[in-house]
Amino acid sequence: MLKYPKGMRKTESKSPLKQSTSNRGIALEQELNQTNQYYLDLNIAVIHKKPTPIQVVNVDYPARNKAQITKAFYTKPSTTDYNGIYRSRAIDFEAKQTDALTLFKLALIHEHQINHLKAVIKHGGIGFIIIRFSSKNETYFVEAQKIIDLYYGEKRSIPYTWFREEAYLIPFSLTPPIDYLKVIDQLYFEGENNEKR
Repeated sequence: MLKYPKGMRKTESKSPLKQSTSNRGIALEQELNQTNQYYLDLNIAVIHKKPTPIQVVNVDYPARNKAQITKAFYTKPSTTDYNGIYRSRAIDFEAKQTDALTLFKLALIHEHQINHLKAVIKHGGIGFIIIRFSSKNETYFVEAQKIIDLYYGEKRSIPYTWFREEAYLIPFSLTPPIDYLKVIDQLYFEGENNEKR
């Protein structure tokens, strides 16, 4: 059992439905980790997944080499999923996945993540969100400022059609699976020498 800040609890459930929704972002996360490893191996960028800050309370020791955490607390809300550096610019982004066909719920993004992305932009970093519509097998790059503006608007969700018009579709490839730096090159470094990639 993990406890979130402010007393909220997350308990593990044996329900197949709850397990599948809690793991729905794993494929996206694995592909992003492969992509970031590809960038690192080729000396293109240094971008890593941030660890989630937890405080361990109980540990079972069935054997010395099989210690297992049985109870832990989130010490504070995490910021975004990934950060690093590319072409002398700070990179910071969140990754989200949805099974919905026609919309993306803004409730999937937390206010502390929005505030963090605002601070990244204010200090000259490149902030964005990668959103996957798993039902359509499409992954989009969304500039953080666009999501921030929508987050504080009246709507509680973003229609899928908005992504087709306002976001950048990242085509799937084998190496790397989610080449989001191509979008960053286009948005932030267009006109500069992009042949180094």
